[in-house]
Amino acid sequence: MGVKVYGPTMSTCTARVLLCLEEVGAEYELVPINLSTGEHKQPAHLARNPFGQVPAFEDGALMLHESRAIARYVSRKYKSSGADLLKEGGLEESAMVDVWLEVESHQFDPAIGPIFFQSFIVPMIGGVPDQTVINTNLEKLCKVLDIYEARLSKTKYLAGDFFSLADLSHVPLLYYFMGSPHASVVNSRPHVKAWWEAVSSRPACKKVTSAMPGSA
Repeated sequence: MGVKVYGPTMSTCTARVLLCLEEVGAEYELVPINLSTGEHKQPAHLARNPFGQVPAFEDGALMLHESRAIARYVSRKYKSSGADLLKEGGLEESAMVDVWLEVESHQFDPAIGPIFFQSFIVPMIGGVPDQTVINTNLEKLCKVLDIYEARLSKTKYLAGDFFSLADLSHVPLLYYFMGSPHASVVNSRPHVKAWWEAVSSRPACKKVTSAMPGSA
């Protein structure tokens, strides 16, 4: 029996889990959660994710939340499928995957996340984007991407010359960002651009992002 993922396709965190499931070839059922009606704050969903967020993940009696933790679980459970997204068979390779997963979480996400929120979510709910917030975080993101550019001038992917969960975890927010007026900060860095093109052209990426709403 396949696993269940509770969340909307537009959610970047839900997409992170779906990307991982697609990469490992796992069977799963996506159960939509309607954020606009507050379904994620209702008792049924709070029983799955006590923070009232998405996604939630169900595998038999096991219920998980937090997309990065779910992605690690999926990577380990389906490692035998041939998709070794964590490279846990090699100490140095797995360490580099861990490093760049931490970079994504603590450096990349805090910079790009507010840009996504202002550029995509705020207009969706009828607000006006705060350009000061966008500009401030674009400066932060450019500094992060300069480090990525240096790293990717030496390796094809972030953790090495192999695709890993560290690369995959960047996809949801970058997908939206690359449809925004600010995509030039990626395209102007040739190694980052080549990396994004390689990652976004993967079948799993194409399948999951095709179900996401149009970018900002």
